[in-house]
Amino acid sequence: MGILHTYEVTLRWTGARGVGTTSYTAYSRDHEVVVEGKPPLLGSADPAFRGDPTRYTPEELLVAALAQCHMLWFLHLAAADGVVVVGYTDAPQGRMRVEAAGHGQFTDVVLRPCVTLGRPDRGDGRPVTDEELAVLHARSREHCFIARSVNFPVRHLPAPLRVDRSAGDVVAP
Repeated sequence: MGILHTYEVTLRWTGARGVGTTSYTAYSRDHEVVVEGKPPLLGSADPAFRGDPTRYTPEELLVAALAQCHMLWFLHLAAADGVVVVGYTDAPQGRMRVEAAGHGQFTDVVLRPCVTLGRPDRGDGRPVTDEELAVLHARSREHCFIARSVNFPVRHLPAPLRVDRSAGDVVAP
């Protein structure tokens, strides 16, 4: 059996408006997600469900968590393989279907990572290719704790790799 990690948060509803849930339209969906020692994360429902559009929704946070987890594993595996990444962005998209009765579920999430390398090779003349980065993305998916925990597909559509030649030779510390 592996090491067990525990994560604790406090969820605090802030939208009672003095009347609570006297009706579906009486209360706000506003809440705070608090992790000890960190600033509160202001949350609400999706605006389609009477939420505040200026706050984070659980659906957005799920998509963000998948992208974050994938990126962190990708950076780890790239470093272990001698691939020098100097930039990483993603524009993930999650799709959720809501049934007539109000039940819903995510149908898929697509990650769109864009990786920028500090040099076109590993420092030994062996070039880094899009195919090799695709393998790193696949390995990242296999390791990502969040992606392994969801019951819908998480796909990857990586952009072609970029090399930042303006950075000069990036050397290991």
